[in-house]
Amino acid sequence: MSEEIDKKDADTAKKGSGKGKLSTPIWAAIAVAALIVGVLVGRFVLGRSTAVSLDGATTFSQDQLDNTIATYAYNGKTYNVTAREVIEANTSLDSAANDDGTYNVPTADNTISFARNQIVLQAAKDQGFSVSDDDVSQYATDTLGTDDYATIASNYSLDEDTTKAILSDAALMKKLRDSVVTTTVPTAPTAPTAPSDGNSDTASAEYAQYIIALAGDEWDSTNNTWASTDGTYYAALSSYAISNDSATYSAAEAAYYVAYSAYSTASSSVSTEWTNYVNTLLSNATIQIGSLAV
Repeated sequence: MSEEIDKKDADTAKKGSGKGKLSTPIWAAIAVAALIVGVLVGRFVLGRSTAVSLDGATTFSQDQLDNTIATYAYNGKTYNVTAREVIEANTSLDSAANDDGTYNVPTADNTISFARNQIVLQAAKDQGFSVSDDDVSQYATDTLGTDDYATIASNYSLDEDTTKAILSDAALMKKLRDSVVTTTVPTAPTAPTAPSDGNSDTASAEYAQYIIALAGDEWDSTNNTWASTDGTYYAALSSYAISNDSATYSAAEAAYYVAYSAYSTASSSVSTEWTNYVNTLLSNATIQIGSLAV
């Protein structure tokens, strides 16, 4: 169990190796807001466009970037999707360019994702949501640790305009999500620091305070004991010797498991709520695509 949670808690994201692709960390960051993933495609009615044809092409020249490669309909309106839009939703044109100056035809997945995101963004705007420069700056700082768009762009093979556009869209989606989702997600717990000698029975006041901070009102600091015996922390830690001043690393680790389980459960509930909402939006949409790469 410890190994499983450690893997989840660790930052395992690695940068993508392909040219012109966003690396995993920035997508993970915006997914916190968007959570618009492949499982939602099922509510999108797909079709092969009779008006959009790529004639089997696998690349575009620069003067073809504004060609329509797909169309989607939502709430009675039809929208065209260009190659440029799909490419720039993922990377900069410079990064996406092949050595001969051409551009690969966007994949069907990327094209569908672009249309799907546009529908969610439109839903946010329809409900009166918008974001200011300060909102985007705060979102960037909260999710990536900085609002220096030049640095972010450099880290992820983007240009500054694309970087800000991606983060702006994500910040807008977050406002919509926060208005839809009712589940409150607790702060993700940080695992206790293991003792340097590797002995899980090592006890300290720091481990005790770590447990007490997580247990909250389940612990009675005045009486130096559990406040109740029907809470989740008591159920997991009743067999450990714990006081205000001392607890073992193994007890602290057990408390961490309880906290992480609560965090994971709440996060899953948020994901379910948001997915159901977005699927409702997509059930009112259709998309037709040309002969795109897979």
